[in-house]
Amino acid sequence: MKGILGRKVGMTQVFTKDGKLIPVTVVEVEPNVVMQVKTVEKDGYNAIQLGVFDKKEKNASRPEMGNAKKANTSAKRFLKEIRDVETSYNVGDKLSADLFAVGDVVDVTGTTKGHGFEGVIKRHGQSRGPMGHGSHYHRRPGSMGTMLYMRVVKGKKLPGHMGVETVTIQNLEIVEVNAAENYILVSGNIPGPKGSIVLVRSAVKNSRKADAKDVLVYDAVEVPAEEVEEVEGTAEEVETEVATDEKSE
Repeated sequence: MKGILGRKVGMTQVFTKDGKLIPVTVVEVEPNVVMQVKTVEKDGYNAIQLGVFDKKEKNASRPEMGNAKKANTSAKRFLKEIRDVETSYNVGDKLSADLFAVGDVVDVTGTTKGHGFEGVIKRHGQSRGPMGHGSHYHRRPGSMGTMLYMRVVKGKKLPGHMGVETVTIQNLEIVEVNAAENYILVSGNIPGPKGSIVLVRSAVKNSRKADAKDVLVYDAVEVPAEEVEEVEGTAEEVETEVATDEKSE
């Protein structure tokens, strides 16, 4: 098992050389610091605690500052334990985006968007009643069921709080890894809003490695300064001049 904490940036798409479009989610992966190493002898299980994104010292507790000093780093805003890791780590080690490789199959865990208090139509996908003036049933929950129990049966779909749930999407594929710019591209969508923290770890139900996609890479081309033509005037004037030239041709 291996894993790393990241931040969801948003979604985009990439193309393979054979013309296939792949929707991907961009996950920002700053170097994760190993804050603690837990062993069977001392803690009863094997695990490492990862920390990411610094926070102010005044907002950290004394135990957090003690662990941070042992790891020779600052206090971290987000902490997460990963059990049964594949390799051995020491306190203070750093994990970056190159922990995973292109083609790895992973599970991504995040917290879904919060919707507040919602009705049964949005929360459970139920249908509304007639919208005519004579009907007094529009967006209500409907019947509470049998009267035999003299109570609302457990599991009845009713209005209530929606969202802010921990959800794991399984068997997603790593499409691209960029350790220099600290991001990875994961195929498909992952739970949570933009800017939320996600945990990317090895797939539990799928240990295979997918075939690496031959993704198109666009390299930036630098234009020499002597080839750059300076144009005077506003953007509207330049557009008008270009349109006039095209008509004359």
